[in-house]
Amino acid sequence: MKVTLTRSLIGVPKDQRATVHALGLRKTGDTREVADTPDVRGMVDKVAYLLTIEGGSRS
Repeated sequence: MKVTLTRSLIGVPKDQRATVHALGLRKTGDTREVADTPDVRGMVDKVAYLLTIEGGSRS
């Protein structure tokens, strides 16, 4: 699945900022291809309001 950081990390709690960095996203507009595993899905769900998500199946 492809994730893109679409919102700034200014004012975001530290744990959520760390989650975004763990996904490999650093700056607004960065895009990464990540595996669609339950662990990664949980990380993406936690910070979904900061991301645009393409691909990946929703069950």
